[in-house]
Amino acid sequence: MLVKRLRPAPAVSLSDIELVNAYIVGDELAFETLLHRHKRKVWSHIYLMVRDREMTEDLFQETFIKVVRHLKGGKYNEEGKFLPWVIRIAHNLVIDHFRRNKKMPTVRSNEEHDVFATLSQPGLNVEQRMINVQIDDDVRKMIDQLPEEQRDVVIMRTYLSMSFKEISEHTDVSINTALGRMRYALINMRKLIQKHQMQLERA
Repeated sequence: MLVKRLRPAPAVSLSDIELVNAYIVGDELAFETLLHRHKRKVWSHIYLMVRDREMTEDLFQETFIKVVRHLKGGKYNEEGKFLPWVIRIAHNLVIDHFRRNKKMPTVRSNEEHDVFATLSQPGLNVEQRMINVQIDDDVRKMIDQLPEEQRDVVIMRTYLSMSFKEISEHTDVSINTALGRMRYALINMRKLIQKHQMQLERA
């Protein structure tokens, strides 16, 4: 039985940008080196946000599929910043996943109480459930109208149940900055509620 002989993997001393350039021109092993070098940090970043191994694996795979598509499509222009670029892709995929698929969780503080609705309770009739679904949809639409930095903090705080310390670490800002973004997000959402005369009281 013949064993296929592979070329030696690129030297670990090569920089990320050298490996990226090698992969772009067709060296598949260069990407394997990049993946091996950074997979632990990317995986950990995702897991610390979602705290679910199966979901982490799915989002991890999706992250690197997107990385490959961007590299192959000539869309990478972050020379010298490969890992932060990948982390940003992973972070955005987590945010998008929860924005699309998660219901709003229970309220985290009194300050947030008049903006964020609580989870629906078991035993509700069809009409009550429809009301709650509409509320969830209205809240998601409001979140989507926020500036990106505020929207990310809101999703991490309310969808992912992250502390402001965790949010500050994941967004690379101070805790006070994270708190400030949340505060402005709440103000903006209250303005939207008043402007559209929205009712967020659940059944």
